Amino acid sequence: MKGFDVLLSMHGIQVHRDDGYWWKIEVWRVPPTKERPHGIRYNMTLHNKFNKRIFGFDNAHAVKSPKNNRFGGKRCQYDHIHQSAFDQGTRYEFSDCYSLLQDFFSGIDATIEAIERK
Repeated sequence: MKGFDVLLSMHGIQVHRDDGYWWKIEVWRVPPTKERPHGIRYNMTLHNKFNKRIFGFDNAHAVKSPKNNRFGGKRCQYDHIHQSAFDQGTRYEFSDCYSLLQDFFSGIDATIEAIERK
């Protein structure tokens, strides 16, 4: 899988920024399952200076699809994004490890920019 070894090599990285925000990456190889067909379990989060998660990607738990979808709201998705401290998770379409990393770092920038504009 594209970028698999790169993502695995980032397990345990934690970066504290000068502006008080910090992010971490946790990633493990797991047997492929229906919930994690790519064989990766991950938790990638951005935190504020009070250590509260304010953004992140993970596949630690299921997130139900919206009720108005063609699956009748019964399909559960494990790959998802938390777009705020209160977001319970929104489906994320995992394509490859490089895209996941790019989306995570782009999301960090967008989240911090949005907060700083307020």
